[in-house]
Amino acid sequence: MITIKSPREIEKMNEAGTLLANIHIGLRDLIKPGIDSWEIEKFTTQYCADHGAIPSEKDVDGYHYATCISINDEVAHMAPQKGRLLKNGDLVKVDMTVSLDGYQADSCWAYAVGDVSDDVKRLMDVTKKSLYLGIDQAVIGNRIGDIGAAIQDFVETQHHMGDVRDLIGHGIGTEMHEEPDVPAYGEAGHGIRLREGMVITIEPMVNLGTFELADKIDKDNWEYYVSADGSLSCQYEHTLAITKDGPKILTSQDPEFDAKYLLK
Repeated sequence: MITIKSPREIEKMNEAGTLLANIHIGLRDLIKPGIDSWEIEKFTTQYCADHGAIPSEKDVDGYHYATCISINDEVAHMAPQKGRLLKNGDLVKVDMTVSLDGYQADSCWAYAVGDVSDDVKRLMDVTKKSLYLGIDQAVIGNRIGDIGAAIQDFVETQHHMGDVRDLIGHGIGTEMHEEPDVPAYGEAGHGIRLREGMVITIEPMVNLGTFELADKIDKDNWEYYVSADGSLSCQYEHTLAITKDGPKILTSQDPEFDAKYLLK
């Protein structure tokens, strides 16, 4: 069942989203060549504790961490690991969900580690732009397929990269995962119609090569995903509300860039 959020509930989710955005902003200074990637997990956990938030990923389906930290060809769901050092040129994606006063916010952001290749820069640029093209379709009266179609056309038709199919966005509210499903691919004019008060995540995952994934198992028997051809992968994700004034990003890190998408 799709839950429609009241303005008060959306404002509470915006508070959670602001806290989550501040974690990502803090990671900008932390993520650099030579650091142990476990420091990302420590920073996130401590920030949540200091600000009265709960890392929602912990203890879900046996997962033990606040963050998923996926590097280079790792697409999603990679658990943080002590002793895994970041290298110059790495592409790191940090995905996390937080709960504040019972309301959830979910966001993934990509970070370039030191001096990165032109391929990394291009992949990051295409992925981030595709996210915002999807957001622009998240208006009352449009359909879920309009979001995915805009992303897929930009990623695959215009830039010949792989638009991941196996992992998708979702509704969000007091639960981390709610209906509806929000694929980052699809057909315009298809799917459920968007209504005022819906809150969703849009989270394109883009591979430099194929859109296909391979499953892998880490040392703790946790399943994560890599690109099937070993190509670099990138992800950006925002939580946003469907409002009469257009899509409103609840996890914005940049009030100037996102000015038209912010709650007033």
